[in-house]
Amino acid sequence: VCNCSSVGSAGCDRTSGQCRCLAGYTGPRCHSCAHGFFPEQGGQQCQPCSCSPAGATSDQCDHSGRCQCKVGATDLKCDRCSEGYYRFNETTCEPCQCNNHSQTCDNSTGTCLDCQENTEGKHCELCKEGFYRSTHPAHGCQHCPCSIVASTGTCHIQPGDSIPRCDKCKPGYTGLNCNQCDKGYYNSDSICVRCKCNGNVDPALSPSVCRPDSGECIGCLYHTTGFHCELCQEGYSRDSEGTNCTRKETTLAPEPTEFTTSAPNTTKATSFSTAVLNSTLSPTTLQTIFPISSSDNSTSAFADVSWTQFNIIILTVIIIVVVLLMGFVGAVYMYREYQNRKLNAPFWTIELKEDNISFSSYHDSIPNADVSGLLEDDGNEVAPNGQLTLTTPMHNYKA
Repeated sequence: VCNCSSVGSAGCDRTSGQCRCLAGYTGPRCHSCAHGFFPEQGGQQCQPCSCSPAGATSDQCDHSGRCQCKVGATDLKCDRCSEGYYRFNETTCEPCQCNNHSQTCDNSTGTCLDCQENTEGKHCELCKEGFYRSTHPAHGCQHCPCSIVASTGTCHIQPGDSIPRCDKCKPGYTGLNCNQCDKGYYNSDSICVRCKCNGNVDPALSPSVCRPDSGECIGCLYHTTGFHCELCQEGYSRDSEGTNCTRKETTLAPEPTEFTTSAPNTTKATSFSTAVLNSTLSPTTLQTIFPISSSDNSTSAFADVSWTQFNIIILTVIIIVVVLLMGFVGAVYMYREYQNRKLNAPFWTIELKEDNISFSSYHDSIPNADVSGLLEDDGNEVAPNGQLTLTTPMHNYKA
């Protein structure tokens, strides 16, 4: 009797007594699982291991169906690469190539995931936007010294250089790091602002157009002046359209010129009438006429005098005249005071006649002056008749 397994055998050979085993079964009675198979949990059937030929070391598995995986492979059938590895080919799992900036990658494509230290790219081989790779390998990706206000914020380092260069500066900025104002711009609170010169500066003649620190225009043209070339020069004014500066013209009203001849042998005399300034002259310009004569003809030269200078001259003359008048009045006043004091000064007259002393005084301003205090001696008395009595130990004198 074959005594074959009812599950794993396909029958019995009566002649040899051997059981005919089904696929996955082995043994004299076909009751064991063949190589590459494992017994099903809770049953008697054998299941194939199905180990991945690329990830497993063999096609054999344990009783639980787990295959023996190669390095870098994982899972029950070793059909998946473990963390840090990816399926580079059909035979093995390769380590992720992330330049030490990531520990994981896509297990099928090998694209690095979650790149660190400001890197990006399939293998974390690139620096992120706004960073550059330092010439020192240990420094990695450094932040670009480029402001997003003045540039695109990106930079690169050229071979042989030690400092990076900004890729592209925005309008108005220049320099390696776009930290300088370009021609035609000036620095206003760390921001480059276009020069405001009202179109009166030629960049070909003044490349910088205005001063880079203050914005004051340089080389104003077309008879303009001012911080922004917004004013007309002295002697010029805006035209009717308010755009150009044109020279001011003065309207003069000269009287007719008369020529008189006295006699055949006398010299020709030419008389010129005085030119009168028109009352409608511009307030900023004064036209003065200087006649110049020659033997047969005469010409007139006109000199432009600034109205401001003219006013200053007139004011100076007035001040000088006032000061002189005040000095003269003061001198007269002092002289009169001196004369009055001289005339009003008191004087005394004392006349000695033997035993009598004649004493008299005169003062214009005090005709009835009290002379009792003139002599401070206690013995002095004033008589009712106006005589001053001088008393001494031995003699009495009346005045």
